[in-house]
Amino acid sequence: MAHTLIGTVTSDKRDKTITVSIVNRETHPLYRKQYTKTRKYTAHDEKNEAKMGDRVEIVQVAPISKTKSFKLVRIIERSRGTVELKEDVNTVAEEKKVGADEAVRQARVAEKKAEKSEGEEA
Repeated sequence: MAHTLIGTVTSDKRDKTITVSIVNRETHPLYRKQYTKTRKYTAHDEKNEAKMGDRVEIVQVAPISKTKSFKLVRIIERSRGTVELKEDVNTVAEEKKVGADEAVRQARVAEKKAEKSEGEEA
């Protein structure tokens, strides 16, 4: 029987290829501490139908390329969308401050140019 795995698509950027991450919780044999182990597999997606974040089932087949030896069987669950991280409040404040400082500097330069041109005319 072929080896089947269920995981989450972490990349769909390549043509007809997806990267699937499979997360397993394992227990250390001596220390009995649980830890997560993530494995990444590249799988063939003929129709480019799987998108990032989808839960998919892949099956092992004869090697398709150097790294691809799995094929997409089905999409179990579609992704509900991605979450974008907000900018750090301090970073935004710094950018505004830098923008304000730049405006003040430009105003001073303009004043000096105006003073020079008035001094030359007199």
